[in-house]
Amino acid sequence: MLSCLRVGLVAGEASGDTLGADLMKALRALAPEVVFFGVAGPKMLAQGCELWEPAESLAVMDLWDVVRNFPRLLRLRASIRGKFIAARPDIFIGIDAPDFNLGLARQLHLAGIPTVQYVSPQIWAWRQGRARTLHQAVDLVLCLLPFEKRFYDGQGIRAEFVGHPLADMIPLTPDRAAARRLLGYSAEPSVVALLPGSRRGEVVRLARDFALTAKWMAQHRAGLEFIAPMASHATREIFATTLQQVAPGVSVKFIDGEAQAALIAADVVLVTSGTASLEAALCKRAMVVIYRIGPVYAWLLRRLKLVKIKFFAQPNLLADKRIVSEYFQESIDPEVIGAELLKSLDDAAGRDALERDFIRIHHELKRDASATAARAILSLLSSLHVANRGS
Repeated sequence: MLSCLRVGLVAGEASGDTLGADLMKALRALAPEVVFFGVAGPKMLAQGCELWEPAESLAVMDLWDVVRNFPRLLRLRASIRGKFIAARPDIFIGIDAPDFNLGLARQLHLAGIPTVQYVSPQIWAWRQGRARTLHQAVDLVLCLLPFEKRFYDGQGIRAEFVGHPLADMIPLTPDRAAARRLLGYSAEPSVVALLPGSRRGEVVRLARDFALTAKWMAQHRAGLEFIAPMASHATREIFATTLQQVAPGVSVKFIDGEAQAALIAADVVLVTSGTASLEAALCKRAMVVIYRIGPVYAWLLRRLKLVKIKFFAQPNLLADKRIVSEYFQESIDPEVIGAELLKSLDDAAGRDALERDFIRIHHELKRDASATAARAILSLLSSLHVANRGS
């Protein structure tokens, strides 16, 4: 093992910063003399990462933001590539942000620097031909979900399933009473959590669907409490404005962050697809998952048959069967969704059965992800060192 390990990192967004900081702690526990440098957020800085660029430099809100920032991002990637090639880290780890990191990793890989992608891009879901590009870019993919490793094994790409950090963070038996006390609810009311997304584009596309569903439910069941944990001031403004326009009589309690507390306190959840639906499953809550993309993009995906999966909701993907309802594009109907959520409120036996599925998923994902990822990275370096000595 290297006496002083030098690790280059690039993390994008707050979630990448959290993953990066936890990974840094785990690597330091195994290699105390490790040195980190690259693109980092505040949590990674607190762990001692030398800052070349702030993680927020990579942040883009939606497709048009990507287009607008594309020249700047290309210049940024070229600058970071030059710094890494000059610094020659023992390994480069791209944390999420695959659109930025995989192109960078490919260039560093060609320069002889070992590369890792922490958090798999969703090539298993659509445009699976991109696996060839990934093979050329990275030595190892660290997967948060078990079916991702199975996909890469079939493609001949080295991958390790490390588990999901959320499964380590969320207790197997969430304390609903404590969450309700924290958010100011008693045990009596039926609480519906509304999670329309963390990105501006998601909330713009889904706010009306969420508002109309809440309106229908309020009209058909007295005494419901609605709570909406919002990721930012911008997303909160979008959703609140839409509620005022299409459901002015519906009272929704907005909170900043605290998504896990809201999920644990809730009885049922309406949630957008993605990590939030997994978080709802780990909090053991019945849910309906909806997903909406731009109409042109949706048409292209269908026309070119680019999507290769049976489900899009993460709980269904993990269970390999439909355990929660999911609705996409034109199938999203607030009345149908509202009726299904009300049915879940009245079906205690159904919620208990679903909770058992969620507990099985939780056990499968609970792997001490950061420590497992750190061991996989050091194992990769050891195998490459042995291979280089033998050549």
